[in-house]
Amino acid sequence: MKPDRRMAIRSRQFRLRYPRFRTRPGLMPMGQMRPVVDKDNPESADYDWRVGEGEGNFILLGDRPTAGWNMIELGITHDQRSAAACITFDLGRGFERRHSIFLVIRRGKVSKRVCFVPYGTKRIRLEPLVGQQGQFRIDHFNFVWLTPRFAYGRMINRLAYADKRFQEVDEKAIVRSLKQEGKEEGISWKKLMGAYYEATFIHCAPETSYEYWQEHIEILREPSANKVARQQAQFQNPIELAVVLISNGKEAQAAGDHHQLLESVRSITEQRYPHWHLYLAESLLEAHDGQTWADRVVARDGRIRRVTGGVGEAVKMACDPNGESCHYVMFVRVGDRLGLNSLFHIANHCQITPDAALIYGDEDIIDASGQRTAPNFKPHWNLDFLLATNYIGHAAAFAKDQLESRLQVFSREGGLELHRLLLELIVGVDETRIHHVPFVIYHNAEANRVSPERRIDESREAISAYVESVDPQAMVSPAGDKGCRIAWSVPEPAPLVSLLVPTRDRVEILKPCVDTLLALTSYPHYEVIILDNGSTCVETLAYMEAIENDPRVRVLRYDKPFNYSAINNFGVRHAKGSIIGLVNNDIEPINPDWLTEMVGHVCRPDIGCVGAKLYYPNDSVQHGGVILGLGGIAGHAHRFFPRAHPGYQNRLSLVQNLSAVTAACLLVRREVYDEVDGLNERDLTVAYNDVDFCLKVREKGYRNLWTPFAELYHHESISRGADDNPVKQARAKREVDYMRRHWREALQQDPAYNPNLTMSYEDFSLR
Repeated sequence: MKPDRRMAIRSRQFRLRYPRFRTRPGLMPMGQMRPVVDKDNPESADYDWRVGEGEGNFILLGDRPTAGWNMIELGITHDQRSAAACITFDLGRGFERRHSIFLVIRRGKVSKRVCFVPYGTKRIRLEPLVGQQGQFRIDHFNFVWLTPRFAYGRMINRLAYADKRFQEVDEKAIVRSLKQEGKEEGISWKKLMGAYYEATFIHCAPETSYEYWQEHIEILREPSANKVARQQAQFQNPIELAVVLISNGKEAQAAGDHHQLLESVRSITEQRYPHWHLYLAESLLEAHDGQTWADRVVARDGRIRRVTGGVGEAVKMACDPNGESCHYVMFVRVGDRLGLNSLFHIANHCQITPDAALIYGDEDIIDASGQRTAPNFKPHWNLDFLLATNYIGHAAAFAKDQLESRLQVFSREGGLELHRLLLELIVGVDETRIHHVPFVIYHNAEANRVSPERRIDESREAISAYVESVDPQAMVSPAGDKGCRIAWSVPEPAPLVSLLVPTRDRVEILKPCVDTLLALTSYPHYEVIILDNGSTCVETLAYMEAIENDPRVRVLRYDKPFNYSAINNFGVRHAKGSIIGLVNNDIEPINPDWLTEMVGHVCRPDIGCVGAKLYYPNDSVQHGGVILGLGGIAGHAHRFFPRAHPGYQNRLSLVQNLSAVTAACLLVRREVYDEVDGLNERDLTVAYNDVDFCLKVREKGYRNLWTPFAELYHHESISRGADDNPVKQARAKREVDYMRRHWREALQQDPAYNPNLTMSYEDFSLR
């Protein structure tokens, strides 16, 4: 028998012989935790507890678990579609978030994870539904003591499938990699392993847990000084970076602004990457009372230049082919700061992609107390998001050759029309030359934040100038205080849209869908094709016969076994429209112009699939677009968020490009549908056929798009039912296996998402 096997058997026998190593704690409710008293209510009958607004949790009673490695087993039945639990240890200084661990909680299932119970633990707290209100019942809760060897094995096993750095690598290779990294960074490999393992569970809301994320996760992702030095030593032809200090657009207040100027310059002079030049315009120094101070820093560091005139002259000097041979230019507002490795990340990326026209990174805000808050973890290049808001911001480095012909974007006051510069840059530049580095490289001063009105006015002017050259009939308007909305023109005459609605029986679902489509849709030229997959219900058949009297409706019979892909491909062959709409039979439009909005986008020649914003009947978000890799294959962005919520970085409120959208409501031009041979009716008969379809469309060079301005209700999958028998479960597994096999690389990292955001939850929490 192998030693590992013998060890596992001994460990199990030891725990059975000494039952105190399996702890079943009692629970004392605290805060907003209340027992469910209305058991006669069918909606509450299965639950024991309700957590309301504010913090609700339990303090664990009875014997505490043995210190050291433990397996937590937690099973909760709850009324949420997804949830996370948090366990926090009190080491004598109260409950601190840095001593917290997280678990993904799936309804009716026991979740397990390894954790280290700290020595000296005084109390333990359980938050069963982190950040959520709802009802639940705790079915199972144990701490089981583990031998270190067993615990390490479980953690390495999880890293092998949950951390993309270690996928398709055997356990011994993972250990070797951890040991090598630990040796290079001077960190115990076991500590690294524990941190990477924790990162696969962590649930950090950006609004409340960013400090926790910085302390536990970012510190491991950011390269140390030693690692930066080693990598720089391997650079071939290291690039030169120019940093131009620009106005923050605010009135100068000598003393205060002098300090802000100093902080900005210090963040540049302390960079670990040494190949840079800083340009300080005389007009900026005068406005901020910095001339005397500038004399000292220029004398101390030869990389700092004083430039006669304004910021425009400073940029010209940075771009001067006869001056320093800089390759990229960054613009830093007075008061803002660069991260310690900011220039290194840009230079390092240039070693991989030396022809980049634009490199941008993530950013956050430094508040009045000096704390970093409000992280903005951005997607990779996303043109339609940029046409709604300047999501890139100041955390960007521009190739010098791209700036030389665009110096007019610098205003006389020394500011920068940044959104205009970005939109001008993309004209004539291939998108493959625009790159994103997933590190926080820029810290905005809270005092530099501009009002939403000013920000939107500036963006609207920049977007209007861009749109005028693309679609002169398009209209640009504010989208509340979140950004801008473009109403793209619809061709004349309006193209025919064929809305395909597969169905079987269930007239109580079909009738509201079709009736609302016909009554509410303001778009003038569409047909509804009901694809009847073997209905036998008398009422359903009678309704379909009656509704065919409407000239906009046709009913086609598809009398074969259910195959969602095949049914829709059949419908497309019989459709008359040049635009195909895939519509579930449990969809109900909300706003009359929903179809006009989607047609305006889908008629753009570079757009492939267009998706809509869908809600559950309780007005929570069901679909805000599809994120690849979420939960294993794909998940819906912002699911269960309130209808009025703007979403992470306003992404529930603005048009953007996404890798995929749901076929519950999807528009695509017929020519594109045919180009990719439609839906995959051989391998994906029920699930993921829409994700597969969207990825095929993306492979052909089209951009898929999601719009929040087409709103519909979706009674998700109530017509098909759940995968609740062995046959359906086997089919579901085959479809999952196909997606993992065929789209393995695409599922690793969605360009419309960010590597620092979770792959376990659908709420854009931190990873």
